Amino acid sequence: MKKLKVLVIATSQKTRGGITSVVNTHMQGYQQEGYDVKWIESHIDRNAVMKLFYFVRSLIQFFFFVPCCDLVHIHVSTFSSAFRKSFYFCLAKIYRKKIIMHLHCSTPSIIYEKRNRSLYRALFKHSDIVLVLSSQWKQYVLEALGVEDNVRVLYNPIFSNPAPSDKYVKKNYILFAGTIDKRKGYHDLIKAFAKIAPEHNDWFLVFAGNGEIAEGMALCDSLGISSNVVFRGWVTGEEKDALFRESKIFCLPSYAEGFPMSVLDAWAYSLPVVCTPVGGILDVAINGENILLFNPGDIDEMSTQLKSLICDEQLRHTISENSHQFSSTIFNVERINHNLLDIYKELLKK
Repeated sequence: MKKLKVLVIATSQKTRGGITSVVNTHMQGYQQEGYDVKWIESHIDRNAVMKLFYFVRSLIQFFFFVPCCDLVHIHVSTFSSAFRKSFYFCLAKIYRKKIIMHLHCSTPSIIYEKRNRSLYRALFKHSDIVLVLSSQWKQYVLEALGVEDNVRVLYNPIFSNPAPSDKYVKKNYILFAGTIDKRKGYHDLIKAFAKIAPEHNDWFLVFAGNGEIAEGMALCDSLGISSNVVFRGWVTGEEKDALFRESKIFCLPSYAEGFPMSVLDAWAYSLPVVCTPVGGILDVAINGENILLFNPGDIDEMSTQLKSLICDEQLRHTISENSHQFSSTIFNVERINHNLLDIYKELLKK
């Protein structure tokens, strides 16, 4: 039987972040089902020269491969990403290929901005299917762009379901994983931790990620908690695995998200999560049962939620057990990949 040929347009495999992780995970599903998939790397998180090189090279590759493919799956996020992807979109339209646009925006304001709306609306209205990360994002697309009929929800997958390991011992770590910038709320987390650190000085706040590390360290110095805060930089592989296994609490105080990959990682490792109700979190969150929530920027409430987990081991265990079930149910990688491939088959039958 002829293999179905799919062109995936996304950022480079060398780029750090959630989109790369998502595409890598989908690649497992393609391989298992025997799809012939070409990942065309349209962007890399480097200097301007490298970005231009990747863009031009990817357009040449796309022009060469698109006549022979069956379907084009385009991953898009920021406005600059949408602008770049419009070139591939137009070429795919010329060749009358089926097109999926997969939205990974970190904040809904991007599609609501007046100067951005016409481009997103054109791309989405003329795609065969638009994939979004949650029901909340489906509502955003409807409100901002007036697009609804071809929009589907496809959750990001939980990448692993690691078994317990005697190699690692749990430590009094509150873990933050992701880019250290204002949108992620790292400065709020430091301030919230400073409120409880004096009475829980055997606990540590651990940051795993790149970004505003110098600014974060300066804030810790000013609050007198530097000895209890650790910045590990960007971690991968065994180092990342160890941090998630050793930590007792995960906290992500973001102001905006699509569906935070780091929270999915925390659930896979059975970590109780303290988080803001942003992006797709509200699709599944039950405050006090499988997560502890607080509003973005509410430092007092965040410190209260963190303290409740520090002081109540049974609560940590209950939330861990309830949230870990996601890795075998709605966010299970095999289930998500199966759903994606069903969408492919549906499109290619039309």
